[in-house]
Amino acid sequence: RLRCRRRCRGQVRLAAPGAGAGEDLAFFGSVLRRASCLRSCEEPRLGAASRHRIAEEVRADFQRRVPYSYLQRAYIQLNKLEEAANAAHTFFMANPEHMEIQQDIENYKTTAGKVSLIDWEAKQHMEDYSAGVRHYDKEEYELAIDFFERALKGYYSEDEDCQIMCEGPQRFEEHEYLEYKAGLYEAIADHYMQVLACKHDCVRELATRSGRISPIENFLPLHYDYLQFAYYRVGDYVKALECAKSYLLFHPDDEDVLENAGYYEGLLEGMMDPDTIKPRKEAKTLLRRHKLESHLLQVAAAGLGYTYTEPNYWNRYGARQDEHSVPSSISSEPEDGPRLSLAKKPTSKPDRKLKEGGPLLYSDVKFVYNSQQLNGTQRVLLDNVISEEQCRELHRVASGIMLAGDGYRGKTSPHTPNERFEGATVLKALKYGYEGRVPLKSARLFYDISEKARRIVESYFMLNSTLYFSYTHLVCRTALSGQQERRNDLSHPIHADNCLLDPEANECWKEPPAYTFRDYSALLYMNADFEGGEFIFTEMDAKTVTASIKPKCGRMISFSSGGENPHGVKAVTKGQRCAVALWFTLDPLYRELERIQADEVIAMLDQEHLGPSELNINPKDEL
Repeated sequence: RLRCRRRCRGQVRLAAPGAGAGEDLAFFGSVLRRASCLRSCEEPRLGAASRHRIAEEVRADFQRRVPYSYLQRAYIQLNKLEEAANAAHTFFMANPEHMEIQQDIENYKTTAGKVSLIDWEAKQHMEDYSAGVRHYDKEEYELAIDFFERALKGYYSEDEDCQIMCEGPQRFEEHEYLEYKAGLYEAIADHYMQVLACKHDCVRELATRSGRISPIENFLPLHYDYLQFAYYRVGDYVKALECAKSYLLFHPDDEDVLENAGYYEGLLEGMMDPDTIKPRKEAKTLLRRHKLESHLLQVAAAGLGYTYTEPNYWNRYGARQDEHSVPSSISSEPEDGPRLSLAKKPTSKPDRKLKEGGPLLYSDVKFVYNSQQLNGTQRVLLDNVISEEQCRELHRVASGIMLAGDGYRGKTSPHTPNERFEGATVLKALKYGYEGRVPLKSARLFYDISEKARRIVESYFMLNSTLYFSYTHLVCRTALSGQQERRNDLSHPIHADNCLLDPEANECWKEPPAYTFRDYSALLYMNADFEGGEFIFTEMDAKTVTASIKPKCGRMISFSSGGENPHGVKAVTKGQRCAVALWFTLDPLYRELERIQADEVIAMLDQEHLGPSELNINPKDEL
């Protein structure tokens, strides 16, 4: 399609409308000739155009690279382990939250020896950009320049392809095609606006990694931001100024890059006139076109009566992530040299103002470590949140109400085949208590301690609004006998609680299927009589461990749920590890439905004078 559309663009130029009688004939004549060119080019290669459309489910499966999951299994059956590993890797790059595939890849590395994993659907401009960032971070500026320049060339080529592909069939959201009764100009306008919206969104498309929804923020301008500094580092001040001016096309008020540009101009004075150095032509052309597209879309929206909101395509919060490149911090550089244009990219930090160190509310709760001592952000470790007796009682409740696979869509081994997972919710515990299947006092304890944990988290992190339950789950994981030798997996792979962790890109994508509404998490441990099972925090590479915590009765770890806190659980190699897992949200729209129902059960019990447990908490405070 691309070849045919490129060829027909070159062979049949669209004519400008004339004046007077038949003023539109020249233009529509060229349209008809281009359509004929496209058909004669495409049909011999692709067949006649079909009236059938691909189902949205199939389209979504291909976007998420689902066929590669099947391919991996097929290659295993054929004992082609290298191809299976590449298929798994290609699928994983678009689905980094998929635990089983992640484990499969680790197994391939073990069984097939040295495997060079290949992403069969990699976007080359994205690969070159990532390579440029890696070399830049290592201060290998000449190599970084080579890859960034290659990435830019690939980007503009892909942009042209994206524009061309938008000229294909469009979906009329409000009209069935065969019943469409609009006049000539309304029909043209309706179709063209959809084509134009598609073209305008190419900026987002080219900045989005395969299988993702969210683009890399400020993607195209970032190339010029990296380059202006890299060229300065290798002593090419002309190119440095050219790239700084190119970046300023997108962000003309960026004070740091304005200062950098001024510094480069000062370095060039006496050698040449800095005013003769202009921003790059391709950047100017793309930005001019992008602004015209935006103007046309907004005019059309006003005139044709539909809603259009211009997205922020050049978000300045996307930034270079280097700390070492500020010359004023390096003794060999002048203090007035160019500086970092923007702060670190904030996608891995919570959106709210960070506070911690508030009161723990209960005299028996013991503070252990804060964020700094745990080498992270918004983290706290506490002991004595519940007593030994309460741990034992809660464990007795667990043994009476838990079901294998509860909370894991029925999967008894959702994260590793070497352990069995069992769980139960607060509502289930209360129902079993009310029915007499477990002691009601013990079932009530589960409800009360989860409320105690919520209050502690809300108070310690000094939140200005109410913290609501998003999900509460009592879960035990048991090591399966006969499956622990040579084990090299985790009980729960490294992940973040409200975004999709992408270790290769050093990103955490806040988009479905992640629970993006979760704000804080907590784990309250019930026992220590097992082997392994340490809770670990890591860097965003999912490898570098920043803190390790050994569970024990009454110990609670709590932290913010975003990409700033990747975490996992080491393999439980002997015994059973039990904990109350709690996730919280600041948005009342995402309150846990079962919790609301549990509140109603508690209210009913109170009316029957069955009172709270010995924790002496009024459960209706938040109701």
